[in-house]
Amino acid sequence: MAGFNGLGMHMGVLSRLSDAQSRSISPENFTGEKGKGGMATEGTGAPYAAAAGLGQGWKISPSVFIEVGDTFTLAEIEGPGAIQQIWMTLAFGKWRHAIIRMYWDDQEQPSVECPAGDFFANGWEQYAQVSSLAVCVNPGRAFNCYWEMPFRKKARITMTNIGVERLYVYYQVNYTLTEVPEDCAYFHAQFRRTNPLPYGEVYTLLDGVQGQGHYAGTYMAWGVNNTGWWGEGEIKFYVDGDGAFPTICGTGTEDYFCGAYDFDPGIMEKEKYGKSFYQEFNSPYAGLPQVIQPDGAYKSQQRFGLYRWHVMDPVRFRDDLRVTIQALGWRPRKQRTYLPLQDDIASVAFWYQTLPTAPFPALPDRDYLEVI
Repeated sequence: MAGFNGLGMHMGVLSRLSDAQSRSISPENFTGEKGKGGMATEGTGAPYAAAAGLGQGWKISPSVFIEVGDTFTLAEIEGPGAIQQIWMTLAFGKWRHAIIRMYWDDQEQPSVECPAGDFFANGWEQYAQVSSLAVCVNPGRAFNCYWEMPFRKKARITMTNIGVERLYVYYQVNYTLTEVPEDCAYFHAQFRRTNPLPYGEVYTLLDGVQGQGHYAGTYMAWGVNNTGWWGEGEIKFYVDGDGAFPTICGTGTEDYFCGAYDFDPGIMEKEKYGKSFYQEFNSPYAGLPQVIQPDGAYKSQQRFGLYRWHVMDPVRFRDDLRVTIQALGWRPRKQRTYLPLQDDIASVAFWYQTLPTAPFPALPDRDYLEVI
């Protein structure tokens, strides 16, 4: 079991001993070396520590600055090992303009390329609490992820500031140095956005994947550009050479994200609630943690943040994978027919696969990424 070699851990094996070595990278120890933490004499906290007369070892380097246009290496680790947890918070700057990339082993192609907010299931530049197994976003805009990220030779994590102001980044990467079993795949995450989605087209979350692996999760920042219910569309998984029709087909958007009846308790229990409303929720594997509603004057779009982690039900593929979802609502009740939507849809697909990683579509530019 993975827990025995130090890669993964759960309550059932927490008492078991392991030869794995725990390490951590942060601005207080950029290399993660043993016995080298908290040694900084210069850093973003130096003026405050010096003013208190405390000196070395007293929070001299808690964060880093990333200037406009720069790329900063958050972590570079020689393997074998596995990243177990990442904590991060970004002060100032736009989350959509802070681009995280992750590279495994000798690859020049990133296996992860994603704006920071979307990677941590907060895609709308507004804090929303997320309480799940894979991702937690806690008060104070604290981003946390627990995706297991094994590597055999090397791991490198970078952040690029494509915005118009300096980024202040506080972060910690907790990992283990340990042997990696032959059957462990590599973590991947890919961001996409289409705004607006052309009428009658499906939204593609992921395609072009080559190799063996399994789909592990979805985050979506869904902006609705019309009135009415928006979540009738089906998600479809095309695996291992599927043609026009997929092997796995869902029954509706809210169904895929483990909800029902428009995420609206008022639909089925009108006598109890007396009105319709969206009910935010968090659970270990699925949630609707964010609902941003119009104010009746200038905020015309409703915006939703949703996650679905395939921890217990990964979608396995041997050779290739493509994932799409329909944007589908209803026309007025007298017509009672489906309405293809032209919404603002962004997503992050999370999956594991063998290397090499196929090239990703080009990331949109700063203006196209921006949340307005």
